[in-house]
Amino acid sequence: MTKYLFSFFFCLPLLVLAQETEKKIFVKLINEPIVVDGDLSEPIWQEAGAAENFQQYFPSDSILAKQQTQIKMLYDNSTLYLGVTVYSSGDQYIIPSLQRDFRAGNNDNISFLFDTFKDGTNAFLFGTNPLGVRREALITGGGADLSGFTTSWDVKWRGETKIGDGYYTAEIAIPLTSFKFREGETSWRFNSYRFDMQENETSTFAKIPQNQLVFNLAFMGEMVFEEPLGKSRTPLALIPYVNGLASRDFDISDSDAQYKVGGDAKIAVGNGMNLDLTLNPDFSNVQVDNVVTNLTRFEISLPERRQFFIDNNDLFGNFGNARDENPFFSRRIGLATNKDGQTIENRIIAGMRLSGKLSEDWRLGLLNIQTDEDLENEIASNNNTVFSLQKKLFSRSNIGVFFINRETFKDYDFQEDNDKYNRVFGVDYNLASADNKWVGKFFLHGSMTPEERDQESAGGAELVFNSRYFNMGLRGNYVGEGFQSDLGFVRRKDIIAARPFVELAFWPKKGKVNNHNLRLSPNAIWRPGLDMQNTDFTMFSSWTTKYRNQSEISGRMFNRYTFLTEEFEPSGKDNAVPLPGNVGYHYTSFEIRYQSDRRKVFSYSIEPGFGQFYEGHRNVIAGSFNLRLQPKVIVGLQYEYNQLRMPKPYSNTEITIISPRVDITFNKSVFWTTLIQYSNRNDNLGVNSRLQWRFAPLSDLFVVYNDNYFVTDFGPKFRSLNLKFTYWLNI
Repeated sequence: MTKYLFSFFFCLPLLVLAQETEKKIFVKLINEPIVVDGDLSEPIWQEAGAAENFQQYFPSDSILAKQQTQIKMLYDNSTLYLGVTVYSSGDQYIIPSLQRDFRAGNNDNISFLFDTFKDGTNAFLFGTNPLGVRREALITGGGADLSGFTTSWDVKWRGETKIGDGYYTAEIAIPLTSFKFREGETSWRFNSYRFDMQENETSTFAKIPQNQLVFNLAFMGEMVFEEPLGKSRTPLALIPYVNGLASRDFDISDSDAQYKVGGDAKIAVGNGMNLDLTLNPDFSNVQVDNVVTNLTRFEISLPERRQFFIDNNDLFGNFGNARDENPFFSRRIGLATNKDGQTIENRIIAGMRLSGKLSEDWRLGLLNIQTDEDLENEIASNNNTVFSLQKKLFSRSNIGVFFINRETFKDYDFQEDNDKYNRVFGVDYNLASADNKWVGKFFLHGSMTPEERDQESAGGAELVFNSRYFNMGLRGNYVGEGFQSDLGFVRRKDIIAARPFVELAFWPKKGKVNNHNLRLSPNAIWRPGLDMQNTDFTMFSSWTTKYRNQSEISGRMFNRYTFLTEEFEPSGKDNAVPLPGNVGYHYTSFEIRYQSDRRKVFSYSIEPGFGQFYEGHRNVIAGSFNLRLQPKVIVGLQYEYNQLRMPKPYSNTEITIISPRVDITFNKSVFWTTLIQYSNRNDNLGVNSRLQWRFAPLSDLFVVYNDNYFVTDFGPKFRSLNLKFTYWLNI
């Protein structure tokens, strides 16, 4: 008996190591072509290695998936092939839409992630659903948060599916030119995740703890190629466009008709670099931004959707932090302030962007865009340049430096000498441990203008510990009073901020609840220019309960103190009396949110809020409704109603936003989206209706109709009809 016990305990560490061994899939080299039709009956598929034994991620992360998935891989000199068998308990799949780049959550689909440089930081994602609708995305920042998941990226590939009895199969062909990788590479890191709505289960090839995001790149298996890969060659892609626009401005009784011609080019440079060129770009087909209610004193940021800025966007836009100081915010380019202080479109003449991998550990980003002058609106022509260089450190961390320059080379009578240029530079260190338990960021930035200023620097530090039951973070940053970033997003200057947090998670083993989460986060801001006066303090407390049926409920409490250094008028009414400056305000408010099970044909969210607001009170009711008539029609509605009740002499106000939306996908090539946005605060009722015909891969014909009306005195404001043709040509 002693002998057997000794053998058991001696072998136990080896058994544990064996359980933690990285999962692998062998990728066989073939010479015969494969017909991509969703049918895996070709004999060659029987010789392929398979990725099996998917691990459950939700509702548990400790057992194998109840409904398994098998992925087989083959490759030849030009293409990577995937043969996928997805088993299910029935054929009642949830497929909300036939449009490409669908959202993966709460519907049936499977996604594949490829970390081709094995850096645990960046990856390519491809996905499909039971009807063969495709999506692709870029993963940056290690997949640590949703900001690193970009679906605006497009690339050519093929995929077809077939539905069988208790399963569906997918046959996928991805050109190797769609990836970037080192010549002679013998393996990539790989993972796959699947949503199964009938079983109410999410599963992954490589095990991922449930407290991490399902696309986190710290947790991946490996795909091993039979023979080394050749050169990564991306064909020259030319994407010309023709755009005709007819519009009428009813406010000034002016009509206009014009057309534009331009285009983009994508060129491979070496094994890991992309060169993107754009001439007279047009972004008229970009989705309309959602109208939001802003009751703060500060600007808000909206996400970038323009294709030119997407690829390797982390090399340019991930410096600093998104809350207080981001030195490069690409949406600044193409917009300018006219002589009346209004934000209007500023034409982009041309631009270039070189980005990607220089070597295994080095990445480079270089962007240059020239904007046009607009003398009538007193807008100067500007050259905008961003340079960044990033070095990988340890397993998943990196350090990067950058230089940003916005400069006017021509003299204008309406431009002050101090506005001739703005330069920003800095260094960022991004920490990510191998298991993603420790993440953080440390940065120091500076700025330069023709006018010498004091306090022209900004910096910050963040260190976060992330585990299954306990999370905590130490976060702080400062922005100097003289710091200026014309191409960045700087909410406010002259601040020192501290934002620590602590979080507890509870995971019941039985019952309807998947997890509870308690979070406490004090936020404090001091003003160095005001003798370090504490101008802002908020104690943020929240409790969230997520159920196994995909619904969730949360409650939040905000205990606030705000010292207004300047007067502030929240109602937005003309001639309203503002709240006085140099006064401190204490106020407390509450919010509750419930999100129903989004797998259902009809789902909804509701978010009431109430409590104090400076000297008065604020009541709010917000939420959304969603009706799915799958797979061709989705009808949605977002709404928000704010009621401000202030004591005299301040103004009461009621702010209403209603945004119904209808998405119709006639098939996998023709899509029609109509969005209506009503905002009484903006005195606008807007209609945006877009018909898209994808007549060839990544080649589209758009018809876009916009109509805007005044709300107060109902009447037309602005109307336009836009016809755009774009074609993707690989050479």
